[in-house]
Amino acid sequence: MQIQIPEQVREIIQKLNQNGYEAYAVGGCVRDTLLGREPEDWDITTSALPLQVKALFRRTVDTGIQHGTVTIMVGRTGYEVTTYRIDGTYEDGRHPKEVAFTSDLLEDLRRRDFTINAMAYSEETGIVDAFDGMQDLKRRTIRCVGNAMERFTEDALRILRAIRFSAQLDFTIEQETQEAIAVIAPNIARVSKERIQMELSKLLVSAHPEQIRQVYETGISPFISEGFAAVPWRKTDIPADLPAVKYVRWAAFLRLVRPEQAVRILKDLKLDNDTIARVRTLVGWSGRELAAEAEAVRRAMSQMEPEVWDALVELNGYDAAIRALTAQIRAAGDCLLLKDLAVKGKDLIEAGVKPGRALGEILERMLDHVLAYPGDNQKEVLLEKFCGQ
Repeated sequence: MQIQIPEQVREIIQKLNQNGYEAYAVGGCVRDTLLGREPEDWDITTSALPLQVKALFRRTVDTGIQHGTVTIMVGRTGYEVTTYRIDGTYEDGRHPKEVAFTSDLLEDLRRRDFTINAMAYSEETGIVDAFDGMQDLKRRTIRCVGNAMERFTEDALRILRAIRFSAQLDFTIEQETQEAIAVIAPNIARVSKERIQMELSKLLVSAHPEQIRQVYETGISPFISEGFAAVPWRKTDIPADLPAVKYVRWAAFLRLVRPEQAVRILKDLKLDNDTIARVRTLVGWSGRELAAEAEAVRRAMSQMEPEVWDALVELNGYDAAIRALTAQIRAAGDCLLLKDLAVKGKDLIEAGVKPGRALGEILERMLDHVLAYPGDNQKEVLLEKFCGQ
C-alpha cells in the first residue's frame, strides 16, 4: 500500500537509505495518514546511530540524543529522527532507566504503546504492521502492543493516552486494555501534573470531549487530584460544537464548580495563568441569565475580553437577540473598557485632578456612565459632567 508522505520526509528517508541505513516514517503520522487525517508532525525511525544521522545532514539539533533522537532541520521545520531502540527498565513508571540501540525495526515497534501507533512506512517497503494496527484501525479499536499490563506499568501516562486517543479518533478501548487501565490507575499519581494536563486538554478539545467521563469511570480521577475527582462530571455537558479552544472546553467541564474551585484544580494541573483567568471568568458567568437589553449586554461584555465574551455566548446558549445586540454594540464602537474611554488619566490631571486613587475612581465612574449612555463617550462631555469643565 502506498501513502503520501511530504517531500522533505521522503528526501530524509532516501538519504539514509542511500548511505546504507534503513529508515521509515513511524507512529502517529502513519496512523493519521491511513485515517485520512492531517498528521501534526512526521517522525522517522532509522537503523542509523545518532552520530551517523548527524554526519549525513547539515543542520541538526540534539533534541534527545541520549535516547537516540536527532532533529533534522529543513528550512524552519524540524523532523525527529530516532534510532531503533529497546527500552530498559521503567523504574519510575514513566521513563526507561536506559535505552539500547538495535538494528531490528520490529524490536523498536514492539516497545510502542498501541498497535495503531506501532506501524512504519517507506515507499520501498510499504507498511510494516507487525501487531495488526491496520485491523485495529478498521475495527476502530485502541489496543496495547503486547501485554496491556506491561505497557501501562512501564509508563502510566499511557492510560490517559488511551482515553485521549479514543476521544480524538472516536475509537473504543479494547477490553483487556480497558481492564488494565483500571488496575494501573493509581500509578497516574507518579506522572507529572504537566503531562497529565496536556493529555486532558487534548481530550477536551477533541471531537468527543464527553469521553472525559472515562477518566472517572476507570478510577483514574482520585490520583490526579482531590479537586479534580470532586468535579460533578455526571452532570457536566460539554457540547462538541463549542469552540475547540483549551480555555473554553475546560470552562465547560468545570462550570458546575465554584470559580475558586476551578482555579485550584487548574493551578494544581499547572495550566498557564491566562487560561486559568479566562476559565475563572467563564465559570463565574456560567448559567447567568441576561436581559436582551443593550445596556445589560454592554455591561456584561465590559467584564471580559471580546473572545471570552463570544465563548460565553456559546457556553450559555444566549439567544439571537443577545447575539444581535453584541453585533450592534461592536459595529457602533461603543466603549466597553477603560482603554476605550475618550478621557485618559492625563486629561484628568490637566483638569486639576491629582494623581492617585481619586483619579482612578473618576475614570471608573466615567466608564460606568458610558456603558449606560454610549453617546456620551466624548472628552468634552465627560469632563464637563465629572469635572465641571
